[in-house]
Parts: sequence; C-alpha cells; structure tokens
Amino acid sequence: MGTVAPVREWLSANAHPVIDTDPGYTGPDLDPLIDRLGSATVVGLGESTRFSRQIYGVQERVFRALVERHGFRGLAIQDSARSGERWDQYVRTGAGDPESVLAGSWRPWRTTETIAALEWIRAFNQDHPDDPVRIFGVQPPRAEPADYDVVLEHVRRVAPDRLADIEVHLTPIRTAHQVDEHVQRHQGIHPGRPFAEHAREAVALLETLSAIPESVRAHARLILDFHENSVAGQGGFAGDERLAGERVIDWQRRSGAKIVYWDGIAHTTNLGIRMGTAEFRGVGTYLHNEFGRDYVSVALGFHHGDLGMATAPDPRPDLLDATLGSVDLPAYFVDLRDDAPEAVREWFRGPAKLRVISGIYDPAEDATANLSLDSLSDAFDVLVHIRETSPVHWLPIEDQ
Repeated sequence: MGTVAPVREWLSANAHPVIDTDPGYTGPDLDPLIDRLGSATVVGLGESTRFSRQIYGVQERVFRALVERHGFRGLAIQDSARSGERWDQYVRTGAGDPESVLAGSWRPWRTTETIAALEWIRAFNQDHPDDPVRIFGVQPPRAEPADYDVVLEHVRRVAPDRLADIEVHLTPIRTAHQVDEHVQRHQGIHPGRPFAEHAREAVALLETLSAIPESVRAHARLILDFHENSVAGQGGFAGDERLAGERVIDWQRRSGAKIVYWDGIAHTTNLGIRMGTAEFRGVGTYLHNEFGRDYVSVALGFHHGDLGMATAPDPRPDLLDATLGSVDLPAYFVDLRDDAPEAVREWFRGPAKLRVISGIYDPAEDATANLSLDSLSDAFDVLVHIRETSPVHWLPIEDQ
C-alpha cells in the first residue's frame, strides 16, 4: 500500500478513542460515531472475526445506541430465515428461552454474548410494545437437525428395514450443524466422504420408497440443499449474495424500518472482494447500490490476541491492521469520510488488505488470512480497531 507515514499521522490526530467495549457501557465515547450513523437507512457492522469478545461488544454498543437514540428497529443476521424467525419470536413475545432459540442457529451465534443481546432486545421490546425491534435472517430457509429427525421417523414408520441404509448417510452429515464441514476438515475430524454425496444418496434412497408425503420430501430437499450449498459443498467461500441482499432491501421497503446488519466484513463491504484467487460479492454491495449514502459500512478489526481457538500474532506489515495498530490506543474508530490531506485520501482510495479470521484459521498460515480490496475508502466508511482481543464465551455443545 506504499508509504504510510502521513496516514499514521492522520490516524493519530483523528482517532476517536473507544473507552469500553462492554455492551452495557453507555459513556459518550461512541457519541460522534452514533450521531453519524443515525441518519443512515441501513448500517452494516462487519467484523474481521467472529471470535472476539471486544469486537462483538462494540457492535452491540453501536446497535443498542442506534435503537435507543435513532429509532433503528430491524436487525438482519447472517443466518437462515427459520433461525431469524425464532429470534424474532423470542424478542417479540418471549416464547421459549435464548438457549433454545440459539440451538438451531449458525454455530458462531451460539455464545453467551448473543444471549445477552437477545435478552436486551426482549427487554427493550417489553418497554416498547408498540414499536418493537424485529429480527430476520438474510439467508433462505436452511436445514436444521429436526429435519433429519422428520425424515428418519417417516422411514422408521413405513420402511423400517430401510432405516439403517438411510441413517448411515444422515448420521455423519448432521454433525455439520455443530461444526461446519469445512471446519471439520481443517480440524482433522471429518469422516472422509463429502457430505453432499451422503445427502444425495440419502435422498435417492428415500425416493425408492412408496407414497412419500411432499412434506417429508421438503425436509429432505432442505438437507440436500444445505450440504450442496455449504462452503465445503461449493468448494470455497466465493459466491454471490444477491438473494440475501434483496431480502434485506425488500424487508426495509416493506417495513420502512432502519436496519442494523451484523455480519463479517466480506459480507458488509460496499465492494466485491478477493480472497486469494476467489472473488466474492457480498450483501453490502447490493445494499450500497440500492441505498447509496444511506447505507453505511463499518469495519471492525483487531491487531492481535486470543481468539479461543487460536492466538493471532501481530499482523503482517502489508495489512491495514498493522497500520491501524500504529495508533497507541486500546480501541478507537476513524471515519474515512472526514477531511484529510490529499496524500492521505489517495492512500485510502488505493487497494488494501485486511485481516480476516474464520473457523479454519491457522496461525502458521497467517499470511493467507486476509481479503483484498481495490479501494479501502470505497469499501468502508468507518473503521473500528481493537488492539488486543479475547475470546467470546461459547455455549456448551451438549446444551445446544
């Protein structure tokens, strides 16, 4: 990214310190950011990793303030429509409890931090019954463990002699709802055969039975779609999130509500990105095209620290995170739309590489854990930087 001395000087002069990353902190340190975000229609809060308690804490602080001060009433999450409906039902009516609500959710959401967020939204809605916060998942309905049970129970009733033949395919692949298949491969715990192949064979065997109810077929199709369209099933992260972007746009147009969108930075950025040789067009690109300046993209990253499943070292010098780490603050934000000298603006307009850490992160391969952007300031409007991170608190798998 070229020389960064003027950029470091500008960052040091324009960094707004974040005093506390705890969601319960209500001090004025984030007021300048909240005031700037408040006029947006949709705010994308994108994290560079889903394993940082501090990043999650700042996200939630921003979300709470936007709800309380600026009337945001929608929360879009990276999960399926079915999961989003359960979240929404809980925060609107109190049906169930946060642990059961999260049991079928995407694994990164199953933390005590998410429980605290749900409880806060539920309490807010109880105090504002005529103006509640609503939640929805941006992805289409996806398979959940209960779908496997429906299929197996049908086979058990009508063709018990075929149960073992189908069960041998469904038993190993339902583990992907606890640990994603591509993460299993990374961890060396994958049983070997691609889960999509197992799913196709299970569906083919099911079709050999007579008089299959359409409802059972629907559950089987969800299972097959889940595995064929997973990261492992597609052979990588690259893709196009047009349908998810249209879901957010449609929800906003129908409801008229202002929305906070929680996801990874690859999904919330205004631009398509490159991860290695793969190209990815996320939800944020469609939100930017639809809402223009009324979509604001915030990137939350970190310098180093404990992520629970691994410890991330200091970022490589060519990463934006290393430049941001030159500011001697535990946490801060900068608005890339602020006035800056032309040399700084030119640097911001140039290409950038940002640290991204997923469930398959290996510190020994840290050089590959990043994404590339053609222009930093075209991709994001605001940057939040955490110097040192500590891990989120996972719910026990046996309780899920």
